[in-house]
Amino acid sequence: MNLDDAKTVLLLYRPGPADTGDPQTAEALALAKREPELARWLEAHCARQEALRTKFRQIAAPAGLKEQIISEQAARARIISWRRKAVFAVTAVMAGLIVLASLWFTRQPKDDTFATYRIRMVRIASLGYRMDLATNNPAAIRAYFVESNAPADYALTAPLEKTATTGCAVENWRGAKVSMVCFHTGRPLPPGQSSDLWLFVIDRAAVKNAPAAGAPRFARVNNLMTATWTEGGKLYVLGMEGNEAALRQYL
Repeated sequence: MNLDDAKTVLLLYRPGPADTGDPQTAEALALAKREPELARWLEAHCARQEALRTKFRQIAAPAGLKEQIISEQAARARIISWRRKAVFAVTAVMAGLIVLASLWFTRQPKDDTFATYRIRMVRIASLGYRMDLATNNPAAIRAYFVESNAPADYALTAPLEKTATTGCAVENWRGAKVSMVCFHTGRPLPPGQSSDLWLFVIDRAAVKNAPAAGAPRFARVNNLMTATWTEGGKLYVLGMEGNEAALRQYL
């Protein structure tokens, strides 16, 4: 079972002991314990399900339903009809919540193109990640990428060369490895956050419709401003919170 197969299986997974007996689910959960990317995806998936559960628990039963059932025991036909209407109303609300959650958490194209890749990388930076190596030594970061068979011959801009690193991680994209370099610009950070600028590097050939060489392209993706460019056969995506002017300072 590969990562994509595991994600397909775990789309139906809901946290709780009842969902661990299925062999495929158990295999996918075991894989998540070994694969950091799948572990992060599963954590986000479980958070979405818990958010939906919370919303469902907040749906109140139709006003007066209990009293009507008690007072109209003799009119079971009417009570059943009312219950059906209530169930229909609740089901409609639940369906609406599911649609909204789908739009909220799945704002990405259903393909392997550059647009999908960029959104995936922004989500990794925004939703939380675990650094494989925490260090302020750029040489140690490159050495780790070499050991991990991830892109290590990337070229940093002059401003990035001067920006403090905090560590790195190796991510996966459709079987290709992505080098993630984490920086700290010096701005105050919330508790528990060590980075506020992220660079993702991948072989350009691994991403469909990746932009050709040229000036960096700027685009806001979710909560991050991003700059994208291609150089030396590598595709670069740089992201941070802020506007285009703030990001340009690092190019």
